Amino acid sequence: MATFTAIKNKKQTAGVLGGVLKYVQQEKKTRAGGLRFITGHNCVPQSAYTEMMTTKRRFKKTDGRQFYHFVQSFAETDNLTPQEANAIGLELAQREFPGFEVVVATHLDTNHLHNHLIVNSVSCETGRKLHQSADDLLRHRQVNDEICAAHGLSVLEQPEKRSKKKRMKPGEYQAGLREDSWKMDLIHAINEALEYADSRESFIANMEQEGYEVIWTDARKHITFVCPNGRKCRDSSLHDETFLKENLEALFIYRQTVGFRPGSVEPDEGWLGELAEGLIQLGRSMERLDDIPPLPAPPTWTDNKQRRREALKKLAMGQKLTADTHSQGMSM
Repeated sequence: MATFTAIKNKKQTAGVLGGVLKYVQQEKKTRAGGLRFITGHNCVPQSAYTEMMTTKRRFKKTDGRQFYHFVQSFAETDNLTPQEANAIGLELAQREFPGFEVVVATHLDTNHLHNHLIVNSVSCETGRKLHQSADDLLRHRQVNDEICAAHGLSVLEQPEKRSKKKRMKPGEYQAGLREDSWKMDLIHAINEALEYADSRESFIANMEQEGYEVIWTDARKHITFVCPNGRKCRDSSLHDETFLKENLEALFIYRQTVGFRPGSVEPDEGWLGELAEGLIQLGRSMERLDDIPPLPAPPTWTDNKQRRREALKKLAMGQKLTADTHSQGMSM
């Protein structure tokens, strides 16, 4: 099953284009077995930014929209190889954007393969500016379905209505054990986005790069995540207090206070533990200062919550639970 989603990149500058191209071509996301699964249509991936900007300058169309960003996702049950997934993405680029420069980067770092397609906004053949509407996106999806059907893949069904229950169902635990749960993919994407985020804006931008929409407003109590397949999930339904709105807000305040360095891996105790420990250390270092800036209160992290987190991580990695772990860590 495959889906095709348009990513809303609100900022449209040459610098953002360069950043997106760099992001989708990260080696840790695209390399496997000594090979990198990145191809170009009408361009060479390694020099795509220069080629795209040269096209814009040649036709004197350097302002306005700079690029379009799409994500083509495949289900784990498709049993595709990275080569096959990249070839399908390239075929879609050739059919839908014949006169434009397109980079197709296949990401291998989640439970399902997915392609990022970065399309130049100006045709390298005619200089025509590319405009996309809802009808264009519908046509892309229809062609995507045709290509996938030709390769023996099925088309993703309409997403089911989300459950109102907040507790994780037994079936979701089993899905996590099999590593094919959409919610586990969401948690993975959030953790990765947090590695490079020191603010709400940068966190949302990182999530959008992976095809997720983040609805985060001051007026709403919860954050809502919209997955590439259309499923929606609140922060309170992720079974980890780390991702609650108030805890993420506190984390970003702390990071801006101490000068966070992007790319930090998740601590063993999780981002919530990092925040609590960091606030304690920061408070100790500032005890002798007369003017102490206001800091968020350390979050509450119970032993039960810690056990639940460890149990979920074990499930996500395919480990079996012991009877003691199940009784202590999975009781919700």
